[in-house]
Amino acid sequence: MVVNLDLPRGMRDLQYEELRNISFIKEKFKETVEIFDFNQIEPSTLELQSTLEAKSGPSIIEETYSFTDKGGRNIALRFDLTIGLSRFVSMRRDLKLPVKLSSFGGVWRYDEPQLGRYRYFHQWDIEIFGSAEVDADAEVIEFVSFFLRKLGINFIIAINHRSILEEYLAKFLGITDKIVLSEMLRAIDKLSKKSSNQIINEYNQKLDSNNLQNFIQFVSFDGSPEKLLDYDKVKDFQSLDTILNLFDSLKSRTVKNAIVDFRIVRGLDYYSGLVFEAKEPTSQIGSLVGGGRYDKLTEAFGRKELYATGAAGGVERILAAIKDKVKIAKKPLIYVAYGSRQEKTHALEIVSILRDLDYSVDYDINGRSIAKQFHEASLKNAFAIIIINRDEFKKGFVTIKTGNKEQRQSINDIGKNLIQIN
Repeated sequence: MVVNLDLPRGMRDLQYEELRNISFIKEKFKETVEIFDFNQIEPSTLELQSTLEAKSGPSIIEETYSFTDKGGRNIALRFDLTIGLSRFVSMRRDLKLPVKLSSFGGVWRYDEPQLGRYRYFHQWDIEIFGSAEVDADAEVIEFVSFFLRKLGINFIIAINHRSILEEYLAKFLGITDKIVLSEMLRAIDKLSKKSSNQIINEYNQKLDSNNLQNFIQFVSFDGSPEKLLDYDKVKDFQSLDTILNLFDSLKSRTVKNAIVDFRIVRGLDYYSGLVFEAKEPTSQIGSLVGGGRYDKLTEAFGRKELYATGAAGGVERILAAIKDKVKIAKKPLIYVAYGSRQEKTHALEIVSILRDLDYSVDYDINGRSIAKQFHEASLKNAFAIIIINRDEFKKGFVTIKTGNKEQRQSINDIGKNLIQIN
């Protein structure tokens, strides 16, 4: 019987370079987490289906890896990190608020695989619970800005307030019905992928085309908050002060590249106020980071007035966006070569010395010819080869080869000399 070794659709093996790149993002994330004093936790990999449904309704199960366990419980692999963090805080009434949490890990989504997104991928997440202040939202956005700059990414952060859209629909179009309002927002949410005419044609049986056309024209605004003050249609909106206060806080934090963009919706039933996305302008990947305020989720978990704001980003998406722009360095490799079985013993001594000094070191396990060892060192892009000669070793010396240059070096000073060479 021949075993089918194909992986399920949307899955892949993570190999050396990709894992190294993911580790690079994780390390930069951890550094930023510590700078901003967020506590790290790891939410459960498995959740009850009912917990996931509290976030996005029963339809979310179609997008999850869900099943019935041996105890007859309906459970699913975690869909994102936000819901686990929100459940954790909602359960823990002993936590001193506000609390700042962060997480980094794998998530599973049973949706259509796309560029930069598989059915299993990695996500980072930060959340602040227990504060309704706009400074909590600004803290999250500042974290995103700091983190993306740390990664060397060029970006813009587009910010909106859902209530501005809802106020426009009520005051200018007379739309207050929740179902119609949700459909209008759902249509706007597609503007990043479809043209205005495509969206109007798609919704011509559900929505009034004139109203939708007017709404699309209204959300075409984007620019600085100063420009927003001159936009007559929003000057009396209650939520205008909130978004202006946010930009004042961001200005104090020296957060740059932030603009107002009314086309940012970020999910219909999940977010409840300020929303934002961070994008790399030249990339076709889409948004790298999404976030905003989502007070309704913790209410669904039985914690009214807990308040929540946060952000999350797909790690593979970020890597796809920066792969040609940011060099993720690998620790330089030193290769130790030898010519005989007796010299192999000395080679192992050097390998151990260098590893204790925190160098990345390798050697030939199989005892192949020194020519083949040089070839392997070349394939591994070793920056230096240490050549062991038994007679020289007894005198306390080895040869270090870098490129076409060879130097005789004292074993006692080998670590210091390698630092100078590197």
